[in-house]
Amino acid sequence: MTDVPTIAPFLWFNGQAEEAARLYTSLFPDSRIDSVTRSAVDTSGAKTGEPLVVAFTLAGRPYLAMNGGAHDPFNDAVSLSVYCADQAEVDRLWDGLIADGGRPVQCGWLHDRFGLRWQIVPAMLPKLLDGPDRAGAKRAMEAMMRMVKLDIAALQRAFDGGG
Repeated sequence: MTDVPTIAPFLWFNGQAEEAARLYTSLFPDSRIDSVTRSAVDTSGAKTGEPLVVAFTLAGRPYLAMNGGAHDPFNDAVSLSVYCADQAEVDRLWDGLIADGGRPVQCGWLHDRFGLRWQIVPAMLPKLLDGPDRAGAKRAMEAMMRMVKLDIAALQRAFDGGG
């Protein structure tokens, strides 16, 4: 790592940091692996010469991933929220992140195969939920609460009163 950002999310993996970074950078534009620091000694998460820390850029933002071992798994207290322009983007990211062992949860949340939590959110949703039409917001929120992967057309229909 040459340029260290002031603040970057630091994600802890159990031996899969580089694999996870490669998946994430394949799904988002303006993404890349910036560097892979190999362990100089055996640690609980990486043997000598194996990837220890992976610096990567995800959608233009810096991230770090470390092979730290199995003792600190991800949980629902932290997730990455992605605002999507349209249903095609929701579908593409959803499918890419649950592939090969991830699992859908509810309300646009999922766990990827590494256990990291994601929220795949249509960019229009906050406008529906925060706007002046509180009855429409209630209907949209109720519809969202029944969904797993979010459906933009169904959310809009609910907001408009069309169920």
